[in-house]
Amino acid sequence: MNYSFNKIITGKSFDEALEYVAETFKTEGFGIITEIDLQKAFKEKINIDFRKYKILGACNPHFAYKALQLEDKIGVFLPCNVVLQEHLNGIIEVMAIDPIAAMSAVENKALEPMASEVAASLKRAIDKL
Repeated sequence: MNYSFNKIITGKSFDEALEYVAETFKTEGFGIITEIDLQKAFKEKINIDFRKYKILGACNPHFAYKALQLEDKIGVFLPCNVVLQEHLNGIIEVMAIDPIAAMSAVENKALEPMASEVAASLKRAIDKL
């Protein structure tokens, strides 16, 4: 089962790609509210050198509020994760979670149209990159 939408970004440094992703996701109403730098965390916590890898928490407040009205525990899936990783060859890959796959374990039929709407928005953002 596919659980993410993926895209390769070329012609940009990792930092440029990070800014580009944040700006592109804004066009779909998502703001970046968290950023986890795994490269830095692995170095600081377990002294391991790791490639550039950031997990961004993308939140569209309208979608989040609507989802919480339908399912009060849905916060375990929020915000939507967007990952940037730089592969050894310098290629930067961007991935966004597919909320349909993520929420498949939630037994609430009212969430299905919402998950589809969020998935479409995340997919459009990835496709714009």
